[in-house]
Formats: sequence, C-alpha cells, structure tokens
Amino acid sequence: MTADMGLSRTRLMMLHERLLRLPASSQELLLETLQVLRYGETRAGAAADAVLGNVRGMSAEALERTLDALGLERQLPRRRVVITGIGAITPLGLNKEDSWDNMLKGVSGINWVTQFDASEYPARIAAEIKGWDPSPFIEYKEAKRMARCSQVAVGAAHQAIEDAGFSTGENLGDRTAVIVGTGLGGFELYQETLWDSAQRGSFRVRPMTAMGGLPNMPAFHISQTFGALGPLNTVVTACAAGTQAIGEGTELIRRGAADVVLAGGVEALIGHLFFAGFTAMKAVSTQNDPPQEASRPFDAKRDGFVIGEGAAILILEELDHALQRGAKIYAEVLGQSASADAYHIAAPEPDGLGAQRAMRWALLDANIEPQQVDYVNAHGTSTPLNDKTETLAIKKVFGNHAQKLAINSTKSMIGHAFGGAGAIEAVAVVKSVQEDRLHPTINYEYPDPECDLDYVPNRARSQKVDVALSNSFGLGGQNACLVIGKYKG
Repeated sequence: MTADMGLSRTRLMMLHERLLRLPASSQELLLETLQVLRYGETRAGAAADAVLGNVRGMSAEALERTLDALGLERQLPRRRVVITGIGAITPLGLNKEDSWDNMLKGVSGINWVTQFDASEYPARIAAEIKGWDPSPFIEYKEAKRMARCSQVAVGAAHQAIEDAGFSTGENLGDRTAVIVGTGLGGFELYQETLWDSAQRGSFRVRPMTAMGGLPNMPAFHISQTFGALGPLNTVVTACAAGTQAIGEGTELIRRGAADVVLAGGVEALIGHLFFAGFTAMKAVSTQNDPPQEASRPFDAKRDGFVIGEGAAILILEELDHALQRGAKIYAEVLGQSASADAYHIAAPEPDGLGAQRAMRWALLDANIEPQQVDYVNAHGTSTPLNDKTETLAIKKVFGNHAQKLAINSTKSMIGHAFGGAGAIEAVAVVKSVQEDRLHPTINYEYPDPECDLDYVPNRARSQKVDVALSNSFGLGGQNACLVIGKYKG
C-alpha cells in the first residue's frame, strides 16, 4: 500500500486520536476538513464518519497544520530506503551467516561467564561473543586504544560495507552517514580501570581511557576507519537504541541528508558492575544450570533476562542510489517510530500503552494496515512483566489478527545485548523477510495463560513474510519499532 492510494484506516484512526486531544473550537471547520479528507476516499468513509461522530471540534490552526502535513505527504513522495549490506558479530557467530544459521537451528549462545570471575553472583551466565579477534579489521595498536564495543562495532561495519559491495579501503564520502545505538558505549573500559585501580591502589591508566569509554566512540571509530563524512550520530536509548538508530538512519535518507547510512547498535558490558547492578534489581535470570535454558521468553517459568553482548550494522541506502550501482537488495525499510512510556525507570507501563503507540506509529509511517503484517520480532526479554505486557500490547494493536501473527524472540538465544539487541534482531527480521523463514523462540516449554500467542516455539518455520515488525522497548520507557518489508521493485 502506498501513500497515493489515499488515507488508510490506520491513518484515520491516528488522526482521530489526535483530534480527541485538541480543544473544541469550530464544528463547521471540522466538518469542512473531514469533507476534504473524505474527498475521493470512499473506502475510508466509515472511518471518517467515526471521526465525525466522536470529535466535537478543533482549532483552525491545528486543522491547517493537519491539512498541510497531509498535502505535503501526498505531493512529495518520500525517498525509499533499502537494506543492501549486513554485518553481525553476535554470541551465535562472528558474521551474519553463522549467526543466522545458528538462529534457525535454535542454538543458544548463552553459557558460563568467562570474561570475569562471576562465581559470587547469583547469575553466573551470559551470552558472550566467542573467539573475538579484532585483528582482521583493526591494526593492533589502534585496537589497544579502543573499548571492546568499538572494536566489535568496527568489525560489524567492515562486514556490512563489504557485503554491500563498497570498498573498505576507500573513503565513503560526505553522502555517507553513521548512526549507532548503544546503552553505555565503552563503559566496560571505565569499569576495568576502576576495578584495577581499586585492586592495585594505583590510578595509572591508559592514555585514551577518558575518551575511549564515551558512548559516541563506536560511531566515531566507524566514521574514522571508513571515511564516512556525512552526519555522525549516537542514539543512547538503552535497549531501544539499536532499533531507533536504524529508524533515525532511515530518516536521514528520507530527508535527503545522506544517500547511504551505516546504522545499527552495539554493546559489550559483561563485567562486575553491570552484573551487580542488575542482580540488585532482581532483573536477571538465576536459572544458571544449564545455561542454555535460562532465557525463556513468554514461557511460564521465565525469571529474568540474560546479559549479552554483540553488534550489528546495516547498510541503509536510497533506492535509486542502490539501483544505479547494481546493488543487491535484502529488504526495504517501510516505517519506523519511537515513543515514551513516561511511567517508570524500569517497569513497562502495565497496559503497554507506550509499546502500542510505537507499533501503531510505525504502521502509520509505513502506511500499512495491521492485518498486512505477517511476523513480529518481539522485544521478548524473558522477564515476567515485559513478556506479558508486550503480548497485551500486540493484542491491542492487532486485534483478532494477533492470533494469526508469528512472533519470536531472538533473545531466547542471544540474551539481551541492550543497545546492540535491536540491531541484531533487525538482522533476523531482514533475513526472515528475504528467505521466508522464521527462527524459533527456544526454551518455550510451559505455556503462560497471559502469553497465549504463536511464539514459533522451539523449531524454525518456513512461512511467507512480506511485512514484519521489530520491537524494542528500553529501560527508561523508551520504545522503538521498525517495519521491514520485501523489496518489490
């Protein structure tokens, strides 16, 4: 469905919600506006009538803004955004191929912690990147100056650039942007420094410690390494950061600020302070043995998330730019959104209203009806509150269609990589759209009456996927959503 086909029911319902919040002013002007909205829109007449029957009035200024926005949308088609490259370094593999293959097999990347001594903690497991070696991507001296998260981000970007058919040895230029999501960036560098100082009684640190741990360093190192001279940005919205970075990258291309964007997310926070903090919150799973069964989203015996790490970078590209250079196209970014709960620092709003808004706004942005969606990659953290609330939000947004949706949680296998999670999950969504295959939600054994949808339990599935949603709901009530669809020319 495209914008020139007119206002969808989703758009009219969103307009309805906005009109309900505006002060009553001019009934005559409202009637006139709705007639404009209905002109040539016979199939949407019932929705327009619903607006007419429920809204008493609105200000002339607000009406003018609404009409201006609708007029611009109809007159100026947006630049289309496609995905032409993928890079991924995850607990399931050091590239996208191994990561995706293991997702389809239902392999768990969770095991006993090796990066520090976690024996004193109630939770002693994590989803670590296995066998990470930065040397194929970064010179030794440079790697020593970088936090682990920056190393991994550069590695994923290198893979994505090569996958898209660009050269990693030439500057990408001023029409290429970089936008990376992360929760805390190189916080592990500060953590290690403080820990060493406390143990040794010395405050001698590496020269680049103060700079290396800043959240914007992964994006900087990508930009510097590959000569990306366009807009450079970092999204720091906790667990929603990777998803929101891809959404913001999409907007850079739509508004003409860039032709190519390296967008994604990264996190590497497996260490004492992070484990101590989330243990104190009672947010992490303590089902340590066997480690592979601890993350169990939507299962009745879930007891918390498993800390993970990883990075994924997507090459977003303006459609004509991609076609002119003969690029392969994995999928198209149809819509994106972000919203806030404004409720609690950690707990989701009980009715999932923020999550509902994110999904509705993403569908609105894509001009997609809920019943057109085939698949949702859930935030699915394996915490009691999140999984129940997300299920409720999906039901509210999709109505009866929720029972027909395939829903899975990548975190059942990779744990929760915070700022990197949404980007890794976006890779899973893109591959699902490309191949019409869904990875399973593993460890789903005990049904929860409050989580009663189709979570693709325990086995991969072949299924037509034309349109998919990817959800990320972050600490601090920050939500983001992507709509990704098949590229159909």
